[in-house]
Amino acid sequence: MALRLRGLGAGRAEPVSAEVIVVGAGPAGLTATLYAVRYGLDVAVVSKDIGGQMAKAGWIENYPGFKRISGPELANRMYEHVRSYGVRFFLDEIVAAERKSGFFELKGRSGRLYRGRAVIVAVGARKRRLGVPGEEEFEGRGVSYCAVCDAPLFRGRRVAVIGGGDSAASAALLLAEHASRVYLVHRRGELRAQQYYQRQLASNDRIEILYNKVVEEIKGDSRVKGIVLRDTRSGEKSELAVDGVFVEIGFEPPREFAEKLGLEVDEKGYIKVKPDMSTNVPGIYAAGDCCGGLAGLRQVVTAAAMGAVAATSAYRYLRG
Repeated sequence: MALRLRGLGAGRAEPVSAEVIVVGAGPAGLTATLYAVRYGLDVAVVSKDIGGQMAKAGWIENYPGFKRISGPELANRMYEHVRSYGVRFFLDEIVAAERKSGFFELKGRSGRLYRGRAVIVAVGARKRRLGVPGEEEFEGRGVSYCAVCDAPLFRGRRVAVIGGGDSAASAALLLAEHASRVYLVHRRGELRAQQYYQRQLASNDRIEILYNKVVEEIKGDSRVKGIVLRDTRSGEKSELAVDGVFVEIGFEPPREFAEKLGLEVDEKGYIKVKPDMSTNVPGIYAAGDCCGGLAGLRQVVTAAAMGAVAATSAYRYLRG
């Protein structure tokens, strides 16, 4: 299901001023915005997309109140809820930032300036790449990082999902609704996905799990035709004929973005935050996957919780 986006601003224009600038519109950013505006704060949201990774998820079955809902639909509902308060949204990407007397000035790729007395960073994390020959060449021609976006394009075809965590398992299950055969390729001898997902994988006759295998190369002509696998135990190589490759091997933190704002990061590159979601820079708060999640748990529900705390802290900061 596609996102139903309305009320978005874009392009060059006069500077945007608000008490709080929220950067990112995934579950953390949207929840932070909801709480902030309900506290009576003037809020502007700047994001390169709406919904973040949530909007690219397949079926979500662990968000309270929804036994089963698609990622795009949950993103739509959150966005429409927030937008009902008259919040200003801007499709843009922050490329530079500096602190001036009493406020922060953020520059968007569009050239527009955003000024706020407080900033909530909720930019999430980006999908990690395999870094193998053929990956870049065939991106968009069989190589994908979004199963919910591209699964219908592979109806009746053979595909491979690379990874062994929850996101890989969820992608494999979604793809099995369209593809004739789904190979889940994992470098270890057992999956990291929740037992709930593992039971679903085991009971789906369209899914085959290939353990102890890593991708060495993605091959094809005008489109993907197959992948070269290496057995991590024996070193033996083999080829697997597939029409699509879906990469689900985790995420990379936004280290570069954090450094633009002068924020401290941990050894992995995630933004360091205190329990109130404050950073080392007074007036800047962070929430969601850009902080590594809550207690290492990267879920919609934890991102939303962090966003609520960040907004509450920003309110207290602005109101003294």
